Formats: sequence, C-alpha cells, structure tokens
Amino acid sequence: MAAAAAGVVLLAGAGTWTAVASDEGPAVHRTDGTLDADGARIDTSYFTAGDPGHKRPAVLIGHGFGGSKNDVREQAEKLAQEGYAVLTWSARGFGRSTGKIGLNDPRGEVADVSKMIDWLAKRPEVRLDGDGDPRVGVTGSSYGGAVSLLAAGHDERVDAIAPQITYWNLADALFPGGVFKKLWAGTFINAGGGCDRFEKRLCDMYERVAVAGKPDDAARKLLTERSPAAVGDRIKVPTLLAQGQTDSLFPLGQGDAIAHAIRANHAPVKVDWIAGGHDGGDRERGRVEQRVTSWFDRYLKDDEGADTGPAFRVTRTGGMDSTDGAAKQRGASSDRYPGLESDPRAVPLGGREQTFDNPAGANPPAISGLPGLGAGNLSQMSSLGVGVSLDVPGQYAKFDSEPLREDLRITGAPTARVHVKSSSEDAVLFAKVYDVGPGGKQRVLPSQLVAPIRVEGARAGKDVTLRLPAVDHEARKGHRLRLVLASTDLGYASPAEPAEYTVSLKGDLEAPTAAGVRTAAAPMPAWVWWLPVAGAVLTLALLVTGRRRTTAPAPDPDLAEVPLQITDLSKRYAKSSDRYAVRDVSFRVEKGQVLGLLGPNGAGKTTTLRMLMGLIRPDAGEIRVFGQAIRPGAPVLSRVGAFVEGAGFLPHLSGRENLELYWKATGRPAEDAHLDEALEIAGLGTALARAVRTYSQGMRQRLAIAQAMLGLPDLLILDEPTNGLDPPQIREMREVMIRYARGGRTVIVSSHLLAEVEQSCTHLVVMDRGRLVQAGPVTEIVGSGDTLLVGLAQDVSDPLVEKVAALPGVASAVRADDGLLVRLDGTEAGAAARLLPELVRLEVPVESMGPHRRLEDAFLTLIGGGAA
Repeated sequence: MAAAAAGVVLLAGAGTWTAVASDEGPAVHRTDGTLDADGARIDTSYFTAGDPGHKRPAVLIGHGFGGSKNDVREQAEKLAQEGYAVLTWSARGFGRSTGKIGLNDPRGEVADVSKMIDWLAKRPEVRLDGDGDPRVGVTGSSYGGAVSLLAAGHDERVDAIAPQITYWNLADALFPGGVFKKLWAGTFINAGGGCDRFEKRLCDMYERVAVAGKPDDAARKLLTERSPAAVGDRIKVPTLLAQGQTDSLFPLGQGDAIAHAIRANHAPVKVDWIAGGHDGGDRERGRVEQRVTSWFDRYLKDDEGADTGPAFRVTRTGGMDSTDGAAKQRGASSDRYPGLESDPRAVPLGGREQTFDNPAGANPPAISGLPGLGAGNLSQMSSLGVGVSLDVPGQYAKFDSEPLREDLRITGAPTARVHVKSSSEDAVLFAKVYDVGPGGKQRVLPSQLVAPIRVEGARAGKDVTLRLPAVDHEARKGHRLRLVLASTDLGYASPAEPAEYTVSLKGDLEAPTAAGVRTAAAPMPAWVWWLPVAGAVLTLALLVTGRRRTTAPAPDPDLAEVPLQITDLSKRYAKSSDRYAVRDVSFRVEKGQVLGLLGPNGAGKTTTLRMLMGLIRPDAGEIRVFGQAIRPGAPVLSRVGAFVEGAGFLPHLSGRENLELYWKATGRPAEDAHLDEALEIAGLGTALARAVRTYSQGMRQRLAIAQAMLGLPDLLILDEPTNGLDPPQIREMREVMIRYARGGRTVIVSSHLLAEVEQSCTHLVVMDRGRLVQAGPVTEIVGSGDTLLVGLAQDVSDPLVEKVAALPGVASAVRADDGLLVRLDGTEAGAAARLLPELVRLEVPVESMGPHRRLEDAFLTLIGGGAA
C-alpha cells in the first residue's frame, strides 16, 4: 500500500490558471503544473471550459518527437470547448520536462501517462467509470500516437484512442527489411538534442548500429520492447487511426499492422490515410481533429449519433485548383478496411536477367526522396505527374510492363517475386515501382517511397518475394509500370564492400486495387440549387412587402478627416447575454499612422476587424470611418482596402492580369484603380509580366497587398501580412507598409511578430480578452521606462513571484527567459530604487537589474504573461 501511494501522481507547485477567451465557444481555463515521476519532473497543462460542476470525460494529448505540450495547445482548447477535460504534457527530455528520453519506455513515458490518469481520477469535474477509473481517451501524433497505443495496452482504464502517423514496431520502422534507415535515425537523435539526452542503452544501441551499418538482434529486441507491438494483444479499445501517405518514417504498412492487430482483439477500428506525413504534405489537421472529436463523442460521451466516418477513407490528390494553384484533394472511402493486398491485379513484367554493382562505400547513392527534408513536397509533385527521383547507371536493374490498356488505381502494397544472386554473402536491395509515361519521358515514384530488403545467403542464389511500398496512386492508360531494384539509396545504409548483384524475374507484379473503395463525386456548387430558390424568394418578398430601408446614422463632420474612430464597441458571443468577444473598446487612428493591433489568441482582434469591414454587426457602440458609420455595404467602405487570410489568384495569368481582372469585377472605372501607383508601392518590378504560378510566397504576398491597395484606399487593413515569409521578405513587406502610409494614408496591421511590429508601426492598440489594455505610440508603450528586467542566479518558485508582484509600487511580475519582468505602477516615486532592497529581503537570488524595453516584454507585461 505504501508503494502504491508513493506512485500516485502529484501535480506539484502552485498551478497558474489562465482563462483563454475565444471568438467561438466558452472561455477555456488552463492550469500549468508539474508531475513528479520517478526521478523526472513532467511539465503539464490542464484545460477545461464551461460549467465546473458538469462531469465530463477526459482526454490526454501527446506531442510529436522533438516537440512539447505547446504544440497541441490549440487542439486541447478546442476539445475543452467541446466538453472534455484535457491534459497535455511534455514528454521526458522535451520542453520543460526533465529526465532522459526513453522512446516511450513502459517504465518511463508510459508509466507517466498512467500517473496522469491517476490524477484525472481525482478531479471533481471528470466523469468516472469506477473508483480511480476516469472515462479517458488518448490521442497524439507520431511519438504521441505511439504512447496512446502503449497506454491502452498497459492501462485498462483507457477507453478510446486516436493515434496519428505513428508506428506499430519501431524496430521494423527504423530497420525495415533488416536495413538501417540511417537518415531518419540520425534525425531522431538530432531532434532529441543529441545522444546524451537519451537513456544510455538507447544511445549505445544507436552508436553501435550506426558504426556497423546494420542492426543486430539486441537492437531489434530493445526497440520492439518499447513498441505498441509488444502489448498488441492487450489493446482492446475503439481506435481511430490516421496514417500518412507521404511518410518514409512510419509508412502505411505500420498503420496496417496496427489496424489488423486491434481488430483481431475485436475492438472497433477505423482507418484514415491522410495526404501528409513525416515527409511533409498536407496533414489535414482541421478535418482529422474534427474526426477525432467525433470519435471521442461516440466512445467517451456515449453519443451514438456521432458521425465517426467510414471504416476506411483515403485522401486522393490530383489536378490543380485554378484559383490558387494548390493540388486538389478528394476523399475516397469504403465500409470496410481493405488492407494492403485487396483485389490484386496481375501486371506482367518483361526483362532479361540483369547484373549491376554495389559500389565501394555505397557511393554515389540513388535518391528516392529526402526523408523529413522536403519529400512531402516531392510526393505532392509526384501526385501531379512530376518525377524527381534518381537511379545511378550501372547500380540498378529494371523490368517494365506493357502499356496499360486502362487506368489502374493501386491502393495498397504491390508484390513481386524475383531471383537474387550476389557475389557477397548478403545482398541489400531497394525496390520501387515507377509510373512511366508514354515514351519514357515522364517517370514518377509514387509518394517517393522505396522498400529496402536484406537478402541473406544470396551467394548461392535465392528466390525472394518483394513487398513494395504501400501507396494510393493512379497509373493512367498508356503508362507503364517499372520495377526497379537498386543497390543504394540516400536514406539507408548499404554495405560498404563492393559487390555484384544479379536479378531475374520469377513472376508478375501483383498490384492491389481495393475495388470497394470509391472516390466521392465532385460536389455540385451550392449556388446551382440555392440561387434560383433565393431569387424566387427575394422577388416574392419585394413584390409583397417592398424593400426595407434603414436609415444610416448621419455623418459626423468633425470626424471627416479621421480614418477611424471606434467608440464603446462590444460584441457578445452567439446565444450569450454576458460573455463578450469584444467589450467597451474605444480608440482612434489618425492619418499617416501605421497601427499595430496586438493581443493573444482570443483577444478579439479578428472580431474587431470583421466589424470594421462591415462583415458582422456590433451589439453596441459604433465604428466611423472618415466620419461615416460602418454598416454592411456602407459606401465609405470603398475607401477601405483589406488583405485578410490571403488572396486567390489565377495561376496561369500574370500578376498584372490578375489585378486587372479583380478591379474589373468591382465595376468601378479602370482609371480609378491607380494600378501603376499600387504596383510601385508593392515593388514587384518585372515579375508582374510572369505567370503567378512562378511566384515565390513573398511575391504572392506582395501581389495580394497590391490588390488590397488598388484604388489607393485611404485606410488599408492587413491581417498577418507576413505569414509564411522569410526574413528578407518580411523586411520588404515592412517597407511596403511604411511607403504606403508615408503618403498620408493609414495602415492597420494585425500580427503576432512583435519584433516586426516594433520596427514598422508608429502606434499600437493592445487587446486582451476582448478589452482594450493600452493604446498609444510605440515609443510610449515600449519606452515608458516602467519595466525592469531582474536577472536571476537560479529559478524561483511561483509563490515567490507572487510575493514580488505584491510589493508596494509593483504593478505586475512575470517570468521571462532571462529572469523576471517587473512593471512598476508609476504611482510611487522612487519605486525602482526601493525594489532591489525588497527583493533581497524576500531572498530573491538577484544577479542583475536594469530597464527592459522590448515590445515583446512590454506586451507580456500588459497582458499578464499570456501567450501571444
């Protein structure tokens, strides 16, 4: 009993509660704490929302390898708003958690999850299935996805899981076919902070395998013991699995093993093949997270009406969207999971026996992709018919099919049988299937994936069945399939000794087709059916009642030259009488100013901008632009230009043609566009004559700004204009904004890049939880001199920070990377001089103290340390 009591988790220290507002749903409350766990301290965050007296299920969310709990905060907040108690944490060795990285050691990281479940069982708002048994689900991606599987296998209290892009057996993932996946293994070590950050057994294992160039039995045993496969017969809970198609680390075969093992335990399993993965691409986060929520609604809330989706779904990519040049995606689904070998179709291959070399030192290597460094983009290109792989002449054999007589959709893992003979005892081969266009000019490697295989005892010759990478790919009529066996690959370790391999065919290529999987039809545009109905209803309303006319407030002549005046602006959440997204906000913007609108997520910035542009109506207060009251369709909005959430362009047209087409759509005279002036400010130069599809992200952003500046609006509103830009592009965007305001116009920019705002803005408006915190010139807010940085010789406890904040003359005290940020209230003379003796009296380990005037620090001080 004493040992059991000692194992109960304690979230130690004084947890800090934060209310996180949101434009949608109830406010989310977060408390941060630490978990004492067998020599390690685990950093945690706990999220709830709504009625604290309401019993609710709990969800644990794990993060990916190399990340921290901060990576999953947004999903945690959304789940809290959906009625869950959510606990996130940084795994051992990551974020602010201590301890050595154990790669989900059952006695380490997995035991930590059980202790967190112990803690959840003691929360009064968490629903229980029994004494000490909370209703709880676990989700996460990659490293966090594996721990959700392991938790279900080690702790019977877990009720449902939703792992994403994860592994079943880490030994199979890092040593596929008995070949060392060297680039990904090295990436693991680097992401963990170096070999010494791992448990010694793991570090020794990696160094041993990396030197030998191939795994040994001890290495396989160590990784298998820490994999979900080790407890596969004990995972018996409903499982929603999302596995990535662009993933050379944990490919679809790992997900297939998960699905079959859990289904064998008679538990519900649904499988979703998403477009992205560890190699990049579209992770479809919004859609996947919504499906995870529905999964938990069904199995944690017992909502039998929750739509958990089809048994199997795959995202298929093909073609391009004419509006933005992005690859089009469409879902295909089936009422059963087909596995990787469903409905095979034989594709005869031709080719004589071929001999090729394994070069000394395995150099130069063939290239199939760049694991973790852009293969996702290459994979998306392959889905659009662009091939980028490289096979070195003299180092591979190839076998081609005849041109296909009809389209062939491969869904699963093709297989082929070959005979392999080697001049060395073992042969290491890399098998892949190419889609080759007519004439051989177009050659595509689906998802940039390759299957390694070590053939032992190949000196005497051996028949081998190859299991090729699992993909979802359509080869078109007239194309050929090409089986290639190469002796090297950039991502893997090949024998350093030179050798000669001889390969011949022993059968056809068997391509799985999953005939029961059907692609959804392209949806009919909604306007096709609602436009005629809406027109008829509108006509009838006009005939019967006439048009309703509303009287706009009279213009205010005193504000005719003022770009923006906001007075007592308020907006409540839908169906709420006392919760506000924006409340009693007032500020004024003058000509020539570049105003930065700042605030943490949920501060009300976007709601304010929407009301300013007439997209939504305020519940109270008013907005006047050049003295005119703002309402939907107000004529004065023609003097306002806006760039919000990006702009869509036709990729085949030039930049100039896109802008001309956009202006023509407004119906205003061409001479009013001032196109040349807007383009000169945007600084696009000769790029205007090129097709937009050739533009970099920075050029697209500047073209979007130029579009917002057409007509040279007197008030320009930019929402996150530097998203996706690199530092030189951000500097160019800053110069664009400054040049525009220099002509006597006004710019309002909402941004999270505080350092950039400090350089480009003349004035600031800071909001937090829907209210105005401070407004004024940047120099006044940043350089007021009332913020001091207290450097610390060592970290201090939360209670001590609270004592500092309570000192006379101190308005607030919050942690910073370099110590404590202390803001003086300015009401007591000499407060700064008295602060140091008071800190010494409180036994604060002061190392230095001085003024601190960065915008970031001023911002954190104003909002009480919340995250931007």
